[in-house]
Amino acid sequence: MMSQIHSSLEESARTETGELLQETLVDLVDLSILGKQAHWTVVGPRFRTLHLQLDEIVDAIRQNADAVAERASALGVAPDARAATVSAQSGIPQLPAGWLTDDTVVSHFIDAYAKLIDRMRDRVDRSGRVDPITQDLLIQITAELEKQSWMFQAEHSPR
Repeated sequence: MMSQIHSSLEESARTETGELLQETLVDLVDLSILGKQAHWTVVGPRFRTLHLQLDEIVDAIRQNADAVAERASALGVAPDARAATVSAQSGIPQLPAGWLTDDTVVSHFIDAYAKLIDRMRDRVDRSGRVDPITQDLLIQITAELEKQSWMFQAEHSPR
């Protein structure tokens, strides 16, 4: 279906920007789902700290996902965060099933954030060539992700 929302971006820039926003949306939605899964299944001495921290980051990630989806919509690109789409397209490493030790959760999220931040930095670079407004949004989200990554790294207890 042709978009009923019109953008001032030329079509090729709108298409590329839409793809970058869609990739970002999928990764953010998946990260929020993984955050809730870890929130429900973390065990260990740092349970309470991580349980609360995961709720905080899930809230922040969901707000960022909403901003990304709304930016896509504003450009006339229909966002797609259906479960099947997220499952098929996410680049975020998945958690194992079952109860997760606090060390496992921290290590997993350190790795997940590292991968996502690399992907986001690439998107920041690419978006700068086609839409500086989207680039600004992606820069802000990447800064927040780097802050969250730092907090997980500070939790890490090398043995």
